[in-house]
Amino acid sequence: MKDVKIDETWKTVLKTEFKKPYWEELIEFVRKQYLSGKVYPPAKNIFRAFDLCPLDKVKVVIVGQDPYHGEKQANGLSFAVNDGITLPPSLKNIYKEIKNDLGITPLPSGDLSRWARQGVLMLNSVLTVSAGNPASHKDKGWEIFTDAVIKSLNENRKNIVYLLWGKYAQTKGEIINREKNLVLISAHPSPYSAQLFFGKHHFSLCNNYLEEHEMKAIDWR
Repeated sequence: MKDVKIDETWKTVLKTEFKKPYWEELIEFVRKQYLSGKVYPPAKNIFRAFDLCPLDKVKVVIVGQDPYHGEKQANGLSFAVNDGITLPPSLKNIYKEIKNDLGITPLPSGDLSRWARQGVLMLNSVLTVSAGNPASHKDKGWEIFTDAVIKSLNENRKNIVYLLWGKYAQTKGEIINREKNLVLISAHPSPYSAQLFFGKHHFSLCNNYLEEHEMKAIDWR
């Protein structure tokens, strides 16, 4: 894959990744999956999180695992679903915490591109999945790539707020420089652990930090 269709700011800092053997193997695997069955998100949306949120615009990073595997759900942004699709339980809980924390009611749509355009990088660790088969593209190379994404942010940017919900995201964020950025951790917003997610005030803490560093707060509606 000589020409990776991804925002130019990201292509510049990640160009060495695209020349590594794991990348060739990953792209070959992904290509075969799209040719032989149904894979989410649609191929044009694999790098949507990066295209909506260029490297120099990132203010917040929300780390997820892999895309939703249901019909028409995944759209390339972690925790998000396409407009008109029923909100998954985790996203419902995120909206509930926003309302409790900030006193605002998020829009009913689960397409979180409205956040991404404000500088929220909604980063899944694995960027593709086979329909109806969660974690089916795990350990194929995506994790190496998205680790490189976090590493490049760590090296090129500062004063970013990282929202690491659940053990998986927290492990992925271990390399983040805590002195130059704000790292907020809690349980995952899924129904299994939501009681340990609620009440952490991550959204107000995030906005306070951004404003303290002379950046515009995120409108979490």
